[in-house]
Amino acid sequence: MLKEMRVAGITVDPFTNTPIVILKDLEEKDVLPIWIGQAEATAILLAVEGVPLKRPMTHDLLKDVLETLDTYVERVEITRVEEGTFYAAIILRGEERTRVVDARPSDSIALAVRTGAPIYVSEEVLADAAVSDESIVDSDSEDDAEAEIARFREFLDHVDPEDFTS
Repeated sequence: MLKEMRVAGITVDPFTNTPIVILKDLEEKDVLPIWIGQAEATAILLAVEGVPLKRPMTHDLLKDVLETLDTYVERVEITRVEEGTFYAAIILRGEERTRVVDARPSDSIALAVRTGAPIYVSEEVLADAAVSDESIVDSDSEDDAEAEIARFREFLDHVDPEDFTS
């Protein structure tokens, strides 16, 4: 069984300084934090914020390639979590068939945000890794969370997509 989620935001783990993408279900009951890399956090946030770029990033390129091949992202699924590692699948629909591609959740989410595809999470993942909305933001940590988000946005204001090229 799958539950549809949306990107509620990006925050930073204050202990490890690692970005976290926050997914919430559409009823805002379940919250799923997934620790991701800095480049992927940037890619997701740029897409969520609708920031125009001079040149396409990797996820923009993938979206363009899929469109060129008359294929679209039907949905993204966060399928399982094993030893703290999340796994995902991108479900692609073409003219003649559907394909499932194994992917990291961060890349899957970045692509879903760009294509408008829905994001689903398995009930098993939610049972293992979801937290209540209240435990993410309580009255004592709300200011800390806002400060972390502000710091991450400050980073994004000064980052250049070329910083992530090799």
